[in-house]
Amino acid sequence: MIMIQIVHSDWFRKLGEILLPLLTWLLITFPIWMSPFHPAVVAYFIIAFNVYFLYKAFTTSVNATLAFRNILFHQKIPYIKKIKNLKNIEKINHFIIIPNYKEPLYKLEETIDRILSNDYNMGNMHLVLAFEKREIEAIEKETYFRKKYKNKFTDIISSYHVLVAGEAPGKASNQTFAAKIIDRYALKKEMDPDFTILTICDADSLLPDNFFSYLTYEFLKDPDRRFHFYWAPVLLYNNFWQLPFFVRMQATMSSILRLAFLSQKEELIQVSTYSTNLWLLKSLNFWDVDIIPEDWHIHLQAFFTYGEKVRTIALYTIVNGDAVFAGTFLKTLSNRYEQEKRWAWGATDVAYAWHKLFTTPHIHWFPKVKKILFLAETHLLWPTSFFMLTLSASVPPLINSNFKRTVLGFILPQMSGFILTISTLLLAIYIYLDIKLREEVKIKTHPSSLPLLLIQWYLMPVVSFLLSSLPALDAHTRMLLGKKIIYKVTEKV
Repeated sequence: MIMIQIVHSDWFRKLGEILLPLLTWLLITFPIWMSPFHPAVVAYFIIAFNVYFLYKAFTTSVNATLAFRNILFHQKIPYIKKIKNLKNIEKINHFIIIPNYKEPLYKLEETIDRILSNDYNMGNMHLVLAFEKREIEAIEKETYFRKKYKNKFTDIISSYHVLVAGEAPGKASNQTFAAKIIDRYALKKEMDPDFTILTICDADSLLPDNFFSYLTYEFLKDPDRRFHFYWAPVLLYNNFWQLPFFVRMQATMSSILRLAFLSQKEELIQVSTYSTNLWLLKSLNFWDVDIIPEDWHIHLQAFFTYGEKVRTIALYTIVNGDAVFAGTFLKTLSNRYEQEKRWAWGATDVAYAWHKLFTTPHIHWFPKVKKILFLAETHLLWPTSFFMLTLSASVPPLINSNFKRTVLGFILPQMSGFILTISTLLLAIYIYLDIKLREEVKIKTHPSSLPLLLIQWYLMPVVSFLLSSLPALDAHTRMLLGKKIIYKVTEKV
């Protein structure tokens, strides 16, 4: 009884919210406040961190390469033929939810047209346009799409989400509103929720031609499909050559990291565009409506309800999406910063998992702790890596003059630089994968662009600081101070 009261107390909740951002700041400032007393401890920690980063960079390269090879392999498999005689194929109903708010009309058209170009011809495809009621043009858009795509889908469903008290603006609240309408629709049509597949498709996500046949095959062959999500990496190449090179580099790194995610297997968690079944979502009461980053959070909702049965299944195909582009250089950088900050706000999931660790006794403690450590590692490296890799090695000798005269103090900057130099050699793999991935989504690389593509990687530290570490640190600091962020739609023109 006492433990239950502690777990549900305000101070315990607050502790969960500040643990990670507090650790972030402690780690960044560690060389400053520890060097006057124990500089050798700081030096060994920095070397260990650099070696760990090298290990992470190496495994990312290997995992991304393996994932790319698997994509090439699965492209050759005719899933549309393989699903025709599968058991329960007649029960399958697809609902494609496109949550949108003030998205350009042509962008939504491009996304819907790509859905229609899929090779899936088994019927039962429902388009769900999830609008926000506060968008003035929403009704006009719905009228246009109903007229243009009449008879192209089994049905077109529209929802108009009204933001109410306790809800956060964004995908989670919008999708929950739309999914509840789908639930009532499916009940009326006597659809089996176990075989009703919902795909969350971002307004700029261009699904590959084999997406629904591949997804349906994996779903029907999966004995634990009730508890699984399905995800193909969303790569940010659709508007690649429009982007300022700063944002282009960030889009490239994000795409390769997402590709590498596919090889995580048990630790894989879906991002952005993904699929699951209606039964699972309904059993969770859909998405929590008071959060902003909903993709990892819905996975955690399921995990802390059903335990290790919950997994994200990799689909080895490519979803092509847009990177942030607002038309002008400065506005694009600003929007990209805000988008990264919103993604980094996913660190709030650590606080959610911290609370669930003590309130889900039906799940064994080990997988819960493992999940929390994975979340913490991901969100901790995000804001701290730049500082630890580029600045920290020069701090101990600078602050502690006695340490500077020791062998360790002298070689620390050189050793740190040497490890980072080895890490940069892996960029050759990233550059190769970048070019090959763009070939797969038909974004050509003109030979005259190759020198710039190579030279721009020298600016990676600057880009990583401005468009990754800094916005992530911004998000963590806001969490530490108890300040919220407001969901802002990422402008893409």
